[in-house]
Amino acid sequence: MQLQEMLRSMFHRSGEVPVSAQAPALPSHNLSFLKPAKQQGPSARQSRGLEQFFFNLQGRVGLSILDLAGASQQNIDFLTCLGHKVYSANVLHSLEECFGTDPSGQMNPGRIEYFIRSNFDYPPETFDGALMWDSMQFMGPALLNATVARLAEIMRPKAYLLAFFTVDDKVQEVASHSFRIQDDKTILVTDRGTRRTGQVFNNRSLEKLFGNFESVKFFLTRDNLREVIIRR
Repeated sequence: MQLQEMLRSMFHRSGEVPVSAQAPALPSHNLSFLKPAKQQGPSARQSRGLEQFFFNLQGRVGLSILDLAGASQQNIDFLTCLGHKVYSANVLHSLEECFGTDPSGQMNPGRIEYFIRSNFDYPPETFDGALMWDSMQFMGPALLNATVARLAEIMRPKAYLLAFFTVDDKVQEVASHSFRIQDDKTILVTDRGTRRTGQVFNNRSLEKLFGNFESVKFFLTRDNLREVIIRR
């Protein structure tokens, strides 16, 4: 696939396609490394993190929201109906394209730079909110630190970031999901199989990871997810 076509498949930016960039050579790898999920429809569940995210945006319109779950029409419709602008990228797909199956391969500086440029190529202080969902837990330390540093640049002061992490710090593989917004406190969750985690996450490590942000707030769920709201 040509680079321009690849970037088109990774992005939805209000109908715009990003300027193509010269990518470093990527390894050939089998992208079918996910353990297949059982065929079942999405399940609805309450999300305190999502509720807090929208509560913090309440009473404002015309905000710029970055959704990293891919170009979900349901998410776009929900956010635009609130009067906001939506920018989307599929971070999990980009991880597969750039790094393959193993988070330990996410240390190549050239590929990290390409990944950041492909997914977060926005001017400073562009966004009032960002939905990372569960994608951060599949990043190794070098890539994750670069991603958080870039998010700090493109998010406005007092902007909010929502991210999900597993609470089990002993597993090497965790469930991956797709997330669709049903309402301001409910998400539709679809199982996408399992992936290798990039590193161990706990409250202390996450507070350190977002040490340059103003605050970090945790919500624990019944399904072993730690929902985290981070204020820029």
